[in-house]
Amino acid sequence: MARPPRRAAGQRLALPLLCLLFQGATALLFAVFVRYNRETDAALWHWGNHSNADNEFYFRYPSFQDVHAMVFVGFGFLMVFLQRYGFSSVGFTFLLASFALQWATLVQGFLHTFHGGHIHVGVESLINADFCAGAILISFGAVLGKTGPAQLLLMALWEVVLFSVNEFVLLSLLGVRDAGGSMTIHTFGAYFGLFLSRVLYRSQLEKSRQRQGSVYHSDLFAMIGTIFLWIFWPSFNSAPTALGDGQHRTALNTYYSLTASTLSTFALSALVGGDGRLDMVHIQNAALAGGVVVGTSSEMMLTPFGALAAGFLAGTVSVLGYKFFTPVLESRFKVQDTCGVHNLHGMPGLLGAFLGVLVTGLATHEAYGDGLQSVFPLIAKGQRSAMSQAMYQLFGLFVTLVFASVGGSLGGLLLKLPFLDFPTDSQCFEDQIHWEVPGEQESEVQEPLRGEETDTQA
Repeated sequence: MARPPRRAAGQRLALPLLCLLFQGATALLFAVFVRYNRETDAALWHWGNHSNADNEFYFRYPSFQDVHAMVFVGFGFLMVFLQRYGFSSVGFTFLLASFALQWATLVQGFLHTFHGGHIHVGVESLINADFCAGAILISFGAVLGKTGPAQLLLMALWEVVLFSVNEFVLLSLLGVRDAGGSMTIHTFGAYFGLFLSRVLYRSQLEKSRQRQGSVYHSDLFAMIGTIFLWIFWPSFNSAPTALGDGQHRTALNTYYSLTASTLSTFALSALVGGDGRLDMVHIQNAALAGGVVVGTSSEMMLTPFGALAAGFLAGTVSVLGYKFFTPVLESRFKVQDTCGVHNLHGMPGLLGAFLGVLVTGLATHEAYGDGLQSVFPLIAKGQRSAMSQAMYQLFGLFVTLVFASVGGSLGGLLLKLPFLDFPTDSQCFEDQIHWEVPGEQESEVQEPLRGEETDTQA
């Protein structure tokens, strides 16, 4: 089997040097700034004479475990549908998330838990960092197969900062409610990735067209990711919410929304498919749209019926997006969305933000009772009316779209730096460029990498 030609030394060293540089820098910053919080520090916890059962660990860690599984197993396997890109889909997910968790701990810590000259971390810090990693992996889906690992690390470095600042502006400065991240995670991650893909547009990508499809076993493995995400999504949305009724309600709303999006996905996939047959791409992705669409409103009094209606609509829109809008996105807008993140995260995220605006505007003291304080503290205190809070929710969506579009465009320019190692148009979606692949899986990849021939992205 033919192997790819040897790469220039600078291209071979880009990934190891960035890994070592980023790890060394984060380790140094951890040594200087990061400390345990009160519920983690031995001296502070026992000085307060607390019962061990009161420690936040026992209430938050189960949710953290579920979210962690979603990030590494769910997102990783969801993207293995490409027939010759499985190593990269799972492996680069592992790499990106591992770096993003450390970097997000620092950036989010400076914004949210920095006092006394230190960042104080606990189990909630782990959950928030996982949310940030989730947004990074959503963006990764838009450029899957067309970027190298060194490029992806730089993308994560930049995107973590923007994600954290956008989240801080929405949640802390504007007082927006977004428990499950329809805006801060899904909308931001999707449109950051789409604008990134637009800047990195490849006019000759048809040279790799034969590798952009799936095969039977790759779609089967991708369904593992779908099932993991589907099962654990109630934990994802409820992990940061107030303990008690808020967390309970969030899990229920997400649960019912997911079931409805699954039914609408099967229905629409059969309706728009040839001879009434189902498309596995729709099932793998659109069935999850119910978890995205209730992200913002899941802790609110959405009602079980509202959750079902929202999930059904999200699944419908997602399937129609894959069938009709994705081809237009590439042909007219020059956005090559490998995983269809616009259909799973972008459009359902927008719907979720608008749903949050609607449900917020309908909030009353009668509907929430004393629970209004935990869901809408500013309304409970009389600082805002329900309608003004709804307007802040809408403005938060606008802010997110600005951060995502401008940040993704600038990120695309960053990823075009000449020293970075990325595949040529004819070598996209191919594991063998970056991995030692077992002999029976090796492909006839003989095109030189960038730097040895000018077949590259526009």
